[in-house]
Amino acid sequence: MTPTTTPRQPALPEAAPEEAARSRRLGRMIRDEMASHGGRLPFDRYMELALYAPGLGYYTGGSRKFGEAGDFVTAPELSPLFGQCLARQCAEVLERLGGGDVLEFGAGSGALVVDMLLELERLRRLPGRYLILELSAELQRRQRQRLAERAPQMLERVVWLEGLPEGFRGVVIGNELLDAMPVHRFRIDGDEVCEVFARPDGDRFVFVSGEAVSPGLEAAVTGLRAEGHAAAEGYTSEINLRLTPWFEALAAALQAGVVLLIDYGHPRAAYYHPERAMGTLMCHYRHRVHADPGILVGLQDITAHVDFSAVAAAGAVAGFSLMGYAPQAHFLLASGLDEVMMRSDPADPAAHLAVTQGVKRLTLPAEMGERFKVIALGKGVEGPLMGFRLRDLRDRL
Repeated sequence: MTPTTTPRQPALPEAAPEEAARSRRLGRMIRDEMASHGGRLPFDRYMELALYAPGLGYYTGGSRKFGEAGDFVTAPELSPLFGQCLARQCAEVLERLGGGDVLEFGAGSGALVVDMLLELERLRRLPGRYLILELSAELQRRQRQRLAERAPQMLERVVWLEGLPEGFRGVVIGNELLDAMPVHRFRIDGDEVCEVFARPDGDRFVFVSGEAVSPGLEAAVTGLRAEGHAAAEGYTSEINLRLTPWFEALAAALQAGVVLLIDYGHPRAAYYHPERAMGTLMCHYRHRVHADPGILVGLQDITAHVDFSAVAAAGAVAGFSLMGYAPQAHFLLASGLDEVMMRSDPADPAAHLAVTQGVKRLTLPAEMGERFKVIALGKGVEGPLMGFRLRDLRDRL
C-alpha cells in the first residue's frame, strides 16, 4: 500500500454537538464495513457512504446544505432567472412531445421546482406532473414547505418518487447531480494503474493506493492512458464508472424525452490535463472549499468535476443522442435570459439590483457562466434545442 498525498487538515468551523455525534455514528458504521473488507474500502464506496448512508450521509441526514446558511449555493438559490430560463427550454421540449412530465433528480431546497413551475404556468405549458426523485426525507419536507409557501396551486402536480418511473415522457433535469455521483480514484505508479482506498486513522480517514480491485477500473484507466491521458508518474485523478449503468437505467425508464444535465466540469482532454495531476476532488463545508474528504464524514459535501466526454459516451451506449453542449451563460442567453430580465422593474431598485446581480453570477466567466456546462441528451426527440442556438461545443467532446 502506498500513501497518497493527504491534504493538511484545513481550519474549518466546529460542528455543532448533534452534528458531530451523527458524524461519529457514520464513522463507526464505515469502520465496521472496512473491518469486514480487510480494513479498507475503494474510494467510491467510501464516498457513497459519506454522502448517502441512510439517515447519516451528507445528503440523507438532516443538516442544512443549500444557500447562505448551508455549505454551498447552487444556481437556483442565486436567482429565479436560472429556473425561468430552464423552464423555457423544457416548454419547447414538452410542446414538441405533445405534452409530458418533468422529472428532477435531487430537488435540493425546492427553489428550482418552484421557479420552473411558475414559469411554465406563465408560458401555459405546465407538465402533467412534476416528479422529484429525492432520497432525503428532510429535503422532501423542505421542498413541500417551499411549494406551499410560494406556489401552493402547484402542490397537487408534484409527486415525490423513490425510484425511476416507467414509461416516462418529458424532460429530465439534473442540476449539480453528476458531481455528487461516487467516483473511483486512481494513481499511476510506474506503468501500473493503482486504486485509491480509504482506511481509518484515529478519528479520521486517510487514503492509500494499491492494486486495483474494482471491476473495470484498470481497463478504463488503461483506455485513458492509450489516449495520452494520465501519463505521468504519480498522476492521481477520478473516473466515474457508474455513468453507463445510470444512463442504461434512465433509458429503460424513458420512453421519449430530453435529459438536461447542468454541472461543473470539462471535456476529457481538459479533465485529464497534465497540470491537473491531483484530480478534481473537492469538499464543501460552510462555504469553505478544501480537498480533504477524510474529515467531517457525513457533514461535508464531497464532489468531483464532471468529464462531459464520458457523459456523452455513456449516453450513447445507452441509446441517447447528443443534442447539445454549451457553457451555462450561452445556454441561459439562448433560452431567453434577456426576455426574462426585461420583467424586472427599474423603479424598484432593490429588486432590480437583485436581478442584475443574479445575472452576473449566473453568466460571468469568473462566476458560473463558463465553469458550469449544460449537456442535453435525447431519446425519440428530433430537431435542435433553443438552449444551444448561440453556442454548441459538441465537437469538443
